[in-house]
Amino acid sequence: MRVFGLAALVSLSLAAAAASETTVRVGYLSVARPAPPVLSNLDPDPEDLGLAGARLGLADNATTGKFLGQTWTLTETVVPEGGDALAAARAALAGAPFLVIDAPADTLTAIADLPEAQGALLFNASAPDAALRDDACRANLLHTIPSDAMRADALAQFLVQRRWSDVALIAGGHDSDRAFAGALKASVEKFRLKLVGEKDWIFDADMRRNASAEVPLFTQEFGEHDVLLIADEIGDFGRYVVYNTWLPRPVAGSEELVPQAWAPVVEQWGAAQLQSRFEDLAHRDMTSGDYATWAAIRTLGEAVTRTGSGEAGVLRDYILSDAFELAGFKGRPLSFRPWNGQLRQPIPIVTDRAVVATAPLEGFFHQGNELDTLGRDAPESACRAFEEN
Repeated sequence: MRVFGLAALVSLSLAAAAASETTVRVGYLSVARPAPPVLSNLDPDPEDLGLAGARLGLADNATTGKFLGQTWTLTETVVPEGGDALAAARAALAGAPFLVIDAPADTLTAIADLPEAQGALLFNASAPDAALRDDACRANLLHTIPSDAMRADALAQFLVQRRWSDVALIAGGHDSDRAFAGALKASVEKFRLKLVGEKDWIFDADMRRNASAEVPLFTQEFGEHDVLLIADEIGDFGRYVVYNTWLPRPVAGSEELVPQAWAPVVEQWGAAQLQSRFEDLAHRDMTSGDYATWAAIRTLGEAVTRTGSGEAGVLRDYILSDAFELAGFKGRPLSFRPWNGQLRQPIPIVTDRAVVATAPLEGFFHQGNELDTLGRDAPESACRAFEEN
């Protein structure tokens, strides 16, 4: 009788799952940008950067979904340099109400403003720009990549904990360098550190030959400081500053001691298993960009599983609610800030060989969620789009 009862229960469960089958169509859109010139090309971006993370996220969703009557599909679109990103976005949205996007900030907002996107749910998986979480936010655009402010705040917390209060800063000339430099300076002020000097990187010579002669003189003017911050997001010059400074000081920021969403050295809280599955799929290490696309797809998977719905509006409401949690292999459940759509997440502070710390660090408190000590908190945000939806 027990065997027959169990068989009947399984049969009913399978029948219910079949009756409530959900097909979830997701689009992945990557807009190619010209690579900025750098002094060294030792670390080129992989061709499937971001895309590999999306594929792993889809595979993870499909593994769970096959037991729940879910079918997951991913349409991949790469827009070449100079191509029509908006036309590609329209085509992708015609086939899927969910779109994970790797594109510059201005392209993201243009896509979010398309009539075809008004009933859709979009994920920013690559642009760290502050404006996207602030006055340029869009109610249909969520962010799984950390903002510059989140990464800078994570590093500032570490400096406070180490009592390295006096900092100097070197910033590159690329837009992303200047944006990160601005975030670092804002974090220095926020956490009451002291910026004792700052300089722009001015060299265009081959530092592979001249660093040992040029960098000491370039950094001599800083005088006494505890740590040297580097804003070199394109990987141009920072590697030549390390161990060539006038004073023997630690280097942090874009080089040496780096706050980032993900790194190959992250292994705790089950992360080693995620790293292994990614390596099996992509045959390389997982990067922050891959983690952001994986998190976007997994966010949808978690929301579909919990709500039983494939409707963009239903999923958006659930994702932004207090009930949503994503297991992100970072030691804490991840969730989205309801005031600007940013994914709350711990930030590992890493070297090439180890995790040195993970922010938020002990001693930094928040009245709600300690993850909100990283980046723009609700009272600081100029985003109003989420208040209207």
